[in-house]
Amino acid sequence: MTEVRLSGIRKRYGPVEIIPGLDLEIEDGEFVVLVGPSGCGKSTLLRMIAGLEDISAGELKIAGRRVNELSPRERNIAMVFQNYALYPHMNVRENMAFSLRLAKADKATIDQQIARASAILGLDPLLDRLPRQLSGGQRQRVAMGRAIVRDPAVFLFDEPLSNLDAKLRVQMRAEIRGLHDRLKATTIYVTHDQIEAMTMADKIVVMRDGRIEQAGRPLDLYSNPANLFVATFLGSPEMNLLPGTRRESGIDLGEDGVVSIGATLPATAPSQITIGVRPHDLTIVPADDSAFTATVALVEHTGAETVLTCTLASGRKVCVIGPAQISAGKGERIGLAFNTSHLRCFDTQTGRALAA
Repeated sequence: MTEVRLSGIRKRYGPVEIIPGLDLEIEDGEFVVLVGPSGCGKSTLLRMIAGLEDISAGELKIAGRRVNELSPRERNIAMVFQNYALYPHMNVRENMAFSLRLAKADKATIDQQIARASAILGLDPLLDRLPRQLSGGQRQRVAMGRAIVRDPAVFLFDEPLSNLDAKLRVQMRAEIRGLHDRLKATTIYVTHDQIEAMTMADKIVVMRDGRIEQAGRPLDLYSNPANLFVATFLGSPEMNLLPGTRRESGIDLGEDGVVSIGATLPATAPSQITIGVRPHDLTIVPADDSAFTATVALVEHTGAETVLTCTLASGRKVCVIGPAQISAGKGERIGLAFNTSHLRCFDTQTGRALAA
């Protein structure tokens, strides 16, 4: 069983504290994605797990063993880097064999492990090529193969798809997730791309300023964000946020109207509340039939659907996603209906989600 446990983990660079105390449990075989904006501490945390950065305070356990003082080689982990980190003078076979040779594995073991990894990743035709003779996607597969041959307890990925084009990123997402499903190894994956996080993870950990804002299954975080930061970070386009005032009839948005939230807020709820509504939960209706009217400011046809950016009466912007056949044009006045069962309410001052 290869669980990873972080307890009270801190990281300081001199007087500057990057991670001010973090607790996280990663179960055996779990695919966990650390996600957050640049500078939030996710890559620093991954490097501490790998042993590439010292832990200033706290305890890190892998498979029940404290590893704070152990070197990267002693931790039984393998890391795949953003820039592939392949040796340019070695061919694919030699790159994959390098760590096993350092560990003084015998030739039969090396050949067996390379054959296994090569078969999993489709690298057989490439084994005699140098890195410069490979595409970006092929280099990334070689970097993954080099990790697989070590048969590690934990795989670490540090933004491995950042250097690939959009089409190849989609392909490699599927390959990495498929690799995890075959190997069943504990995997920790760092990215700033929330689409990667949503499509690949068993569990997402959203970070900001060295702290965990929320952790859980992707759809749980998407549907029930713990605060305004998570609400706007996950989802593309992001959740629409409309600040208003609590009334008996709903949330008063001023000149934009009153939204019935479809649920009863607790008596302790504050008076200033921000409504969160996903673009898919706004429906275009005839302007005369809706208390909420808007003017279309931008129309984006993506093929399967249409994305509208609209301006409410107050000047606030909202994003609406509808079917490809939407005929609304720029400057047109439309009505908007809210799917009240999917609305989320937040304390405007603290940003915390309010339970209905």
